[in-house]
Amino acid sequence: MPRFSANLGFLWSQLSLPQAVRAAARAGFDAVECHWLHDAALEALREALNETGLPLLGLNTSRGDTAAGDFGLAALPGREAEARAAIDAAVEYARALDASAIHVMAGKTDGPQAEAVFLENLCYACDTAPERTILIEPINPFDVPGYFLQNTAHAQRVIADVSAPNLKLMFDCYHVARVEGDVIARLRAVLPDVGHIQLAAVPDRGAPDHGDLDYDMVFREIDALGWTRPLGAEYRPEGETEASLGWLARARERVAR
Repeated sequence: MPRFSANLGFLWSQLSLPQAVRAAARAGFDAVECHWLHDAALEALREALNETGLPLLGLNTSRGDTAAGDFGLAALPGREAEARAAIDAAVEYARALDASAIHVMAGKTDGPQAEAVFLENLCYACDTAPERTILIEPINPFDVPGYFLQNTAHAQRVIADVSAPNLKLMFDCYHVARVEGDVIARLRAVLPDVGHIQLAAVPDRGAPDHGDLDYDMVFREIDALGWTRPLGAEYRPEGETEASLGWLARARERVAR
């Protein structure tokens, strides 16, 4: 069975990031990942990562001005300087904490000019941090209306156009299921471009132990495809995070058997 990473943007979100890292270690996760670190005390976070031995898989670039509705900057024409500053900041945090990947958030926009800006900013990100994996993620329009990148086919075109070895697809099973349906078929089709896989129940984005997507089947397929890196648990727990972890305990039991 796969290994798992706790996405601390959703899990233990009431705790500080160092406390959340320790909670993830106690729960048996193999790694952690974050959304944004810009308000984190880096030394305390580094200490928690070193103490637990959990690797930090990745973090996002800044969303921008959230009060004005921003949800990323990298595809927004006219805001290239902000987008590159956000990339620079994320690279600095990733290097300070040895995070292996950076998700460059596109933002809410569309059209050929946005496409050109996105490609240019991704080239900048890939060149700025050639030692890191740069990720792009299709996000479904139900959760984030107007997000520039909404499906894996578009993401693959972007990856082909940038043609950088460190640009990869963040394959979020939840987002793919909401837009494209057959998660396993899409994963098989795009696997060479995938840099990280995330999971949550469909359609409510809760723990992966209910809903329309059978994660036992998904986990078996991921094993069969030879994927060995931790899968990102990016779901919204109902209540306390610890109470939502029955799925993780069952996965551990299957491994033990």
